[in-house]
Amino acid sequence: MKASHMLPVEIRAAVITVSTSRTLETDESGKTIKAMLDGAGIDVAWYTIVTDEITAIQESLRSALERANCIIFCGGTGLTSDDCTIEAIHPFIQKRIDGFGEIFRYLSYQEIGTGAILSRSLAGIIDQKVVFCIPGSSTAARLAMQSLILPEIGHILSHARQ
Repeated sequence: MKASHMLPVEIRAAVITVSTSRTLETDESGKTIKAMLDGAGIDVAWYTIVTDEITAIQESLRSALERANCIIFCGGTGLTSDDCTIEAIHPFIQKRIDGFGEIFRYLSYQEIGTGAILSRSLAGIIDQKVVFCIPGSSTAARLAMQSLILPEIGHILSHARQ
């Protein structure tokens, strides 16, 4: 879907899994996201796993912003006391993309029912780059990537640069 108001943009992605228990070998959600980006021809410039700590998440955000224009945080978006991805990222967001979280929860509701309200998925613009915060399950990662992120990333970045 190309609109005449879209500008061509090179997409470079960073994938950051937020977890205290996953490793590079056991991070199925991160692997899913990377594979889907690769399949779409999007360069994954950086991939890492960070702990569920605000300072660690913010440091990874700063590093990702130096390397990529599409940053995907996976995990830490729930309601437990450890879930702090939203609290870490939200202060840096210059423009929120409210529809991302709204539509993600709607699509999740269709798959898992009312438990979808526990997701605090978020997207926004920081310095003309887009940041997505999605739940840590492989199912949620696949849903966000297939239904929202991959179809709209070029469009979002085109607008963010204008």
